[in-house]
Amino acid sequence: MKISYNWLKRFIAFDESAEAIGKILTATGLEVEAIEKIESVKGGLDGIVVGEVLTCEPFMVKEKQLSLTTVAIGTAEPTQIVCGAANVAAGQKVIVATVGATIYPTSGEPFSIGKRKVYGHNSEGMICAEDEIGLGQGHDGIMILDTDLPNGTPAAQYFNLEADYCIEIGLTPNRADAASHLGVARDLKAALQLSVISYQLSDNEKASNFQRQTSNFPIALTVEAPEACPRFCGVTIDGITVQPSPDWLQQSLKAIGLNPINNVVDITNYICHGLGQPMHAYDWHAIEGQQIVVKYGESGAKFTTLDKVERTLVATDLMVCNGTEPMGIGGVFGGTKSGIKDETTRIYLECAYFDPATIRKTAMRHGLKTDASFRFERGTDPNAKLDALNYCAQLVLEIAGGRIASDITDFYPNPIPNFEILVKYKNVDRLIGKVLDRDLIKQILNSLDIELSDETTEGFVASVPPYRVDVTREADVIEEILRIYGFENIELSEHLAAESLSGFPKVDADKQKLRIATTLAANGFNEVMNNSLTKP
Repeated sequence: MKISYNWLKRFIAFDESAEAIGKILTATGLEVEAIEKIESVKGGLDGIVVGEVLTCEPFMVKEKQLSLTTVAIGTAEPTQIVCGAANVAAGQKVIVATVGATIYPTSGEPFSIGKRKVYGHNSEGMICAEDEIGLGQGHDGIMILDTDLPNGTPAAQYFNLEADYCIEIGLTPNRADAASHLGVARDLKAALQLSVISYQLSDNEKASNFQRQTSNFPIALTVEAPEACPRFCGVTIDGITVQPSPDWLQQSLKAIGLNPINNVVDITNYICHGLGQPMHAYDWHAIEGQQIVVKYGESGAKFTTLDKVERTLVATDLMVCNGTEPMGIGGVFGGTKSGIKDETTRIYLECAYFDPATIRKTAMRHGLKTDASFRFERGTDPNAKLDALNYCAQLVLEIAGGRIASDITDFYPNPIPNFEILVKYKNVDRLIGKVLDRDLIKQILNSLDIELSDETTEGFVASVPPYRVDVTREADVIEEILRIYGFENIELSEHLAAESLSGFPKVDADKQKLRIATTLAANGFNEVMNNSLTKP
């Protein structure tokens, strides 16, 4: 699973580096396998600065006009640069690649800037067009800036380019709660003893915008398989414009290896990876009869998924249907007919909770491993569906325009309760191997959204939210305390002992030697077999 360092900061405020965050997450049980620096522009515009053209003297070479300029770039003395752009002039603020910088053009090979002589004039740098530094396709002249930034300011600062880091976590199947940026932020909140997790829209977006402005386009909902779909939420948004997503959204998705598609689909992916809540957007006009029916599929029926593969359904496949036909395999994959198109102007947003076992069986049967099924088959948070729907709808209003055009549908007849687990302090002390302060235990559990009740000197009852599908026993609660407290903080006794030791089979020396030799050879070592002149 991939997490963006900058995206993580939208949930929780911290100053630690990506490397430090990696160590903290690994210590809490979210093992970080790799950290990769991500640059929205290749090279990060390193060595490229804001400059000011002080003088500009044209000269001709073989009927071609060049300019001999002096440019202030924040150093003690201005630098002299020969520029071939027709629009260069004294007094301009420009982008300058300094000596030693490597620039990465939009097309062509990267090259380094050095000191050189151009038609008899010393030139130490390059005044750049946007395509010359990978910012676009324009090559009709140098970039002329409208800025008061001091000369020598890094160009990355002017363009608001911030390096990101992709943190790859080897997520174990039991940690479904951490399959999102919000889930990882929860662990960081506990480990760093921070108090607030938040996710915000832009400053000018108000929560009051999520109000029904018309009820002209409702979608009727029928859930015929509530055991497989305990909750289903939805709302209609009318008047949207499907177009490319803004840069910040595209960069967020690219940082974790996703390709942007369009603003509506990108927003649902942003919610999936941000909050751990898979969502689906339907073209409203493709919902025949303006009704959605959640039911099991017909055995032997054919359904074509978004990847244009025709699949044969069985009677245990949960399907999201309209009034006449299936539109998607619930919690796994959508169909070809109801997806978002360039001409779509009205959508229906869905955020549901599906039974993990049902989704797992269907995904395995059809060989479909999607971002949605990955989360649904492990277990999502059933009680956060409306929050996710609200947030998603607000992003659509902000990015794609439109208005809320129906009441919110929320099918949730049997709310899923918290797990109630009796925990005794004597067992906490015994399993951890150390007596921890009782207030510290309470603080750790509260930071993980686990509430305590019926507290006595003997123990307490832990109320665990249902999204923590891996915390159902007393030992699980104790493990939560220990992983946040830190395994490295448990002192080892000088008289460490165990009640029993497992037996180990005798190692065959020749087989072990062969395994070692094979491993070394696989890692690039060479093995030399010499003639035996002595005994082994």
